Amino acid sequence: MRLRNQLLSLVLFPVLAFGCAGPAESTGSTENGTTAGASAEDKGAVLADVGGVKVYASEFEAAAARKTPANGESLTIEERKEVLQKLVEEKALYQEAKKKGVDEDPKVQKVMINTLLRQEVYAGVRNADISDDELQKYFEEHKAEFVVPEKAQIKRIFIRVSDKRPDADAKKLAEELRGKVKADPSKFSEVATEHSEDPYKRRGGDLGFIAKEGKPGIDQGVVDRAFALGTGEVSEVFEAGGGYNIVMVENRREGVERTFDQMRSSVLRRVKNDKYRELYDKYVADIAKNYQTQIFEDELMKVEVQAGKKGPGMPGPMGGPMAIPGGAEEPGEPGEPHEGVAGGEGEGR
Repeated sequence: MRLRNQLLSLVLFPVLAFGCAGPAESTGSTENGTTAGASAEDKGAVLADVGGVKVYASEFEAAAARKTPANGESLTIEERKEVLQKLVEEKALYQEAKKKGVDEDPKVQKVMINTLLRQEVYAGVRNADISDDELQKYFEEHKAEFVVPEKAQIKRIFIRVSDKRPDADAKKLAEELRGKVKADPSKFSEVATEHSEDPYKRRGGDLGFIAKEGKPGIDQGVVDRAFALGTGEVSEVFEAGGGYNIVMVENRREGVERTFDQMRSSVLRRVKNDKYRELYDKYVADIAKNYQTQIFEDELMKVEVQAGKKGPGMPGPMGGPMAIPGGAEEPGEPGEPHEGVAGGEGEGR
């Protein structure tokens, strides 16, 4: 196991930064200096053969360039041999890693897949190939997506209806709490922290800044009721999400329209992402034709899946360590408070 971990580190370390950072703009070169998909001629002369795995001149040049010669001019024969010996050792370890099955490790496979996609798919999309006219056209067609919507900072007290607390008791408690915060809205956070029954209680009931369209995990009825209030106004008690709610709007932010010049970099990322997806889908479809696939559904259904447990992920545009390189950035507002809360709140159950 210890050897396997060492070999895994050897395979992952040199390529993780390359394999996971998104496609290079134009070079298409690998971490060790060889050109992606290059022919043997492009790689230069063979300097060593380690069990059938060759060390090429281009790979040596890249490694040697990182070594500062002692005389300040050029590498001596001893220094050249030292660089080459390191490459020879890496080729030997690479073959040992394959022999030990390290290439069957999902993490290694993801790095390999990401490297393949960079070479064969993503390298074909360059900023220079996307004109301003194409970007402007995309912006005009998706203009609404680049608008920062009006948002309200919503605070809520939530009293759940349960077997231990029937509907009437829950409503009665909510009405009592509403009376307290109505008399003194400044105590809303204090009351929420003490009595609210959702994950936001530790934040004084602060749900964060939410647009009219709402956000996952928050009952839309809560959002709709909040947007009908004035800033600082406390709502009546109302039922939503499996219990009784009291909401208050702490603050508001007006919607903001952005110009093309302001959002050009975001538009560029989105256009590139669309091109990545198109090329990825076509490439995968073509590759899939070369491999006969058999699905064992009976075995599939026997696998126990724990909800929320994170797996190794998927490479390419579907997610995983690389996902869409330079993923599209949604327009937002600098300094906006983080709105996520670990764990769902069970709304709508």
